[in-house]
Amino acid sequence: MKTILAIETSCDETAVALVRDGKELLSNVVSSQVEIHRRFGGVVPEVASRRHVEQMTFLLEEALQQAQIKAEEVDAVAVTQGPGLVGALLIGVTAAKTLAYSLGVPVIPVHHVAGHIYANQLVGEMQFPLVSLVVSGGHTELILMEDHYDFERLGQTRDDAAGEAYDKVARLLELSYPGGPVIDQLAQKGKVTYNFPRAWLEPGSLDFSFSGLKTAVKNAIQSEQEVVVEDVAASFQTAVLDVLVEKTRRAVEQTGVRQLIVAGGVSANTELRRRLQSYARETGVTLSLPPLELCTDNAAMIAAAAYYAEQKGIKAGLDLNADPSLPLE
Repeated sequence: MKTILAIETSCDETAVALVRDGKELLSNVVSSQVEIHRRFGGVVPEVASRRHVEQMTFLLEEALQQAQIKAEEVDAVAVTQGPGLVGALLIGVTAAKTLAYSLGVPVIPVHHVAGHIYANQLVGEMQFPLVSLVVSGGHTELILMEDHYDFERLGQTRDDAAGEAYDKVARLLELSYPGGPVIDQLAQKGKVTYNFPRAWLEPGSLDFSFSGLKTAVKNAIQSEQEVVVEDVAASFQTAVLDVLVEKTRRAVEQTGVRQLIVAGGVSANTELRRRLQSYARETGVTLSLPPLELCTDNAAMIAAAAYYAEQKGIKAGLDLNADPSLPLE
């Protein structure tokens, strides 16, 4: 049995978790900074980094306590190397290297997107080949996996990620941060009254683009004397999900995979989950959706990914550095 302690500090959540053999969740502790950054309408990198420093020791102790194991029983320390905010990443990497050195165990660097994908391994066995739709504040990608820790990008965003578009539209509507949950709730009460654009791009492309949609929402709000926020939310969300679901469908059909995995913060969206569940029932594709607590940033997903990364020979020395632009492949 291998017990991995993981640290995640890529953005504004400080998280520590312990996972055994890549599947058994022993503890998962997350300190969110949402309330701190809400007043600014978005994440302030310097504030996030300082908060990570303040919380790290407490969370390490709490994670070990919840797992009911001693630090000496840890076999490896995993950490998010990137992508993310460089200052925030450095806090996690430094903490991981320090802990690994003191315990005499290896450090396993993990890609943040790989972590989101492997959150699904904590709730069920991956069935290869599979396609993963990764949708979060910083990422919108379609990934093909033929085996564990084997990633091929089929499509990616060319500008705003889906979650980023939600946050920007929420700001235009003078809603609170983060925008995703708020717009999702309002959209359920509204009607699709605006014909916002869907960016399909070139024929056959599996890439995404949401910047034009954001501009269309801005123009619509500015041209209306009286804006029905619920209707704007419903129209915007429908435009986003139409593209996400259709391009995901194309990716599954083109690759002929057995399983569809959804990952990232936007995978908590109720309408996206409903649409993909309906698609899976109609086609017989196996759908994996992580529980809500594993959709947003957490360290359990990093530990799960690290177990399979190590099997592929991925380890790091004490010269490991944060990489805010780390490629997945």
